[in-house]
Amino acid sequence: MADHENGTEIDITDLILDEHGDFRRRFVQLWDLRHSGDTGAVAAAWQPLADLLEVHARAEEEIFYPVLLKRGSEEAAEETNDAVGDHNELRDAIRAACRFETGSDPWWRAVLECRKANDEHLAEEERDVIPDFREHSDQALRSRLGTRWVAFHAEHRAARGISGEDIDPGEYIDQNS
Repeated sequence: MADHENGTEIDITDLILDEHGDFRRRFVQLWDLRHSGDTGAVAAAWQPLADLLEVHARAEEEIFYPVLLKRGSEEAAEETNDAVGDHNELRDAIRAACRFETGSDPWWRAVLECRKANDEHLAEEERDVIPDFREHSDQALRSRLGTRWVAFHAEHRAARGISGEDIDPGEYIDQNS
């Protein structure tokens, strides 16, 4: 595991996997609040999660997937297309939740769609994408990208400066291949 706070090597794949675990924990914590009636606590749990989902998606699109497209297996373009499409599904679900009162039934349905899209995306990345990336990259590259990942997250805390707009997967692949 990466330990960037102690100055040791940072592996972007470890950072991505660490965030995947964080997403899973945060969704469980949010679900534990479902019947609490405390919409303030629900909102306080949801907004940082929604922000981190967007920062994570954008960091993958700016740092991780362009390298996968250039170095990965022959399935890299398909994996990237799927991932960017998944990111768009997450963004759509987050925007849908914003249209409803926090804690209402329609809001919970939108958040559940977000959770389902996220679960599917994480499973695909962990099963297919990260092993492909690790097979076609060395530790030095993963460390350089990990350093960029940490800097990106520091710059975009709470999704600051990120539009949250969908990205056309085909155009993305054309621009980054």
